[in-house]
Amino acid sequence: MPVPEFSAAMTGNQTFTLSDFRGKNLVLYFYPKDNTPGCTTESIQFRELFAEFQKSNTFIFGISRDSIRSHEGFKAKLEMPFDLISDPEETLCLMFNVMKMKNMYGKQLRGIDRSTFVIDGAGTLVKEWRGVKVPGHVTDILDFVKTIT
Repeated sequence: MPVPEFSAAMTGNQTFTLSDFRGKNLVLYFYPKDNTPGCTTESIQFRELFAEFQKSNTFIFGISRDSIRSHEGFKAKLEMPFDLISDPEETLCLMFNVMKMKNMYGKQLRGIDRSTFVIDGAGTLVKEWRGVKVPGHVTDILDFVKTIT
């Protein structure tokens, strides 16, 4: 399925534009919130395998509803070698259908369902994972990306 063109603000005072990455694979991982345990663990795992993703012509971007300021702090704290995309208006969250109702401490809250999408160099969505559990997930993505390069 082709992914429609989109642009969004990201760390480093940059703008992400999908078409800028034609010819390269992309991993877009949606996570609920900066500086939370699961999101921190997932981001560290992407950081640790970053060089392996690069060898497979693959760029990684994390996406949440947090502000650029929050993302900058989270990225610096974890020394992430990739950028984070800010989606406070939920434009990308809605495009990729990752918003859902969650139970947090007995209350119903609307939030991001941890999900990952791989887009190939032609701009086609080739694989998605929804309702992700963090352990082993990043390795699974890397294994998949190696099959499409």
